[in-house]
This record gives sequence, C-alpha cells and structure tokens, in this order.
Amino acid sequence: MTNSQIDDKVILRIPTIPRIHLVLFFLTVFTTLLAGALMEGAKVLENPLELLKGIPFSFTLMFILGTHEFGHYYYAQKHKVDATLPYFIPAPPFLFLIGTFGAFIKIKSPIYRKDALLQIGAAGPIAGFVIAVPALIIGLLLSDVVEKSNIQGALILGDSILMKILTWITHPKLMDTQDIMLHPIAFAGWIGLLVTMLNLLPIGQLDGGHVAYAMLGKKQRLIGQIAFIFLIPLSFLSINWLIWGLLLLILMRSVKHPPIQDIHIPLSDTDKRIGYICLLIFIVCFIPAPFKI
Repeated sequence: MTNSQIDDKVILRIPTIPRIHLVLFFLTVFTTLLAGALMEGAKVLENPLELLKGIPFSFTLMFILGTHEFGHYYYAQKHKVDATLPYFIPAPPFLFLIGTFGAFIKIKSPIYRKDALLQIGAAGPIAGFVIAVPALIIGLLLSDVVEKSNIQGALILGDSILMKILTWITHPKLMDTQDIMLHPIAFAGWIGLLVTMLNLLPIGQLDGGHVAYAMLGKKQRLIGQIAFIFLIPLSFLSINWLIWGLLLLILMRSVKHPPIQDIHIPLSDTDKRIGYICLLIFIVCFIPAPFKI
C-alpha cells in the first residue's frame, strides 16, 4: 500500500460529545415530537403519552437533518478540516410549525482547497436529498386523498417539479377536485426537500454559496446578488421569501463568498459533475410559493 493510498483513507474520529450538542439534540427531538403530535390532533396536556403520535414526523425529519449534517461532517473529516458535531436548533411548535429551525455544523479551520470547499458544501444537500426522496415517496403512499372542498382554511403546501412527479407516480388517478392530505412522513420529506433547496441558494456561505464559488470563482458574487434580488418578486408569491431574505441579510450580511487560496486551479470533471448535480437538485426542489393558507 502506498503513502498516497493511506492518505486517501477517511478515518472518522468520534469525539467526546459536548453536553450542548446532546441537550440541543434531545430538545429538538422533543419539540419535533410535539409538533408531529399536534399535527395529528393529539391532546398532549391531557394525555402525555399522545406525544408518541409525533414519532413518524419527528424521526423522519431528524433523520433527514442529521444525514444532511453528517454529509458535511464526513467530508470535513476527509479533507482534514476541523468541524464540530451538528448543533440542532429546537423551536416551540406554536412559534414554528415543524418544531425546529434546522441544524448546522461549525467549520473551525480554514478551507484552503477548492475541491474540498465544493465537496464539503455539496455533501450535505445531496445526502439529505437521498433520504428525503424515499421518505416523501413512502409518506405519499400512506397519505389520504381528500376533496378540496373539505379542506378550506388548511395550510396548502406548494409543489416543486419533483413533488409533482412523485405525486403523479403515487396517485396517478388524482382528480382536479381532489388533493392529498400529507401523512406526517410525507410532510417531513417535503420539509427536507425545502431545506435542501434553501441551502442550495448560491448566496454567501450557504451550501449553494460554497458550491457556486468553487464552480464559478469570483462570478459567484454576481450570481449571489441576482439570486438575492429575485427574492423580492418571489415574496409577492409567498411572504416566506421576504422573511428568509431578511434572515440571510441579518445572519450573513453579504451575498459574496469569502476567498480561498487556490480559486484559479481547475476542478476535476468529477467535482464539476457534483456541482451540476447540486444545480439539478435545486431546480427540481424549487418551490415558487412554499406555503399558502
């Protein structure tokens, strides 16, 4: 075995898990369980055991989010980039419907190589997508078909290209007067695809910003500006885009990605294909109006 073969090995070192990670994880499990139970009409205050009704939604969503973050963590380890374990962010269901604001890992050391930047950035969305799609298919098969006249005032979810295709495959006889009442597993899968799409926006230090900068270099700044400006007309379709745009503005303060050292070194054909896969995932997951009431 050569030295280069040894260097290519990925050795996952499982560190001692800091208490903050465990606390946030179990809090997020609880808040997503509560969110899922409330979606099912559970009266948790009267019967705490009804919290278990939230298991299908909670465990599916946590699996999608966890896989997304593990993708980042695995490739950070592969490229010897210091990164934390995932921080899960709990949210009260009455404040945020799904019981969580998502999860993230923190990169603690610089990323010097363009291929590392692309692979670390792309690994999360691709891993999450691979889990979210089968979850959505399983959930759609478990979902009920209802008449649109019977769901007045319900939360209406927007459709992506992928959602339309999977709906047609799982419910080919769906009529114009009918709609699908999503099973909690399907709703978690839908949220997983939405999170994937939002993360792939080519803005700042979002996953899509990493991929776009690795693929396009300094042109990423222009692409990021165009993407951010497009959030304004999109906000007329759904106020969610305005909220997400303001959050990006507050948290990132710039659509520009920080520079790295080897930006002028060409990517390999394999890395370019990874970038194109991310673009394709973004397109098929894009939802013009995610939530309607």
